[in-house]
Amino acid sequence: MRLLPSLLLAACAAAASAHGQSVQLLVQDSPLAGFRYGEAAEVWPQLREGDALELVREAGNPHDANAVRVDWRGHKLGYVPRRENAAVAWGLDRGAPLRARVSRLTQHANPARRIGFEIYIE
Repeated sequence: MRLLPSLLLAACAAAASAHGQSVQLLVQDSPLAGFRYGEAAEVWPQLREGDALELVREAGNPHDANAVRVDWRGHKLGYVPRRENAAVAWGLDRGAPLRARVSRLTQHANPARRIGFEIYIE
């Protein structure tokens, strides 16, 4: 039933606002794709866990119609992985209040494992 997530979010938000709090609902936790093709390596020393990220929809991307770019302070870090971006693209296209933040930073030989990020609704 498609209504269930909306009802769950509304119930959580109502309960939180009754107590003067906000609620964050985690949508997904992903590794950053395309580390080597953005500016992630250049800004790596400045990144911190918890830093806010911007999700930028690239509907005209010639390689992926569901492309969602991940930016940090105006710097392109990479992308939401292709296998995990369809729901995020759908939500952004419809104005969903999706937010993102750095969830983990790891010195790893594989660039695809260096930055993890969470996407959530607040």
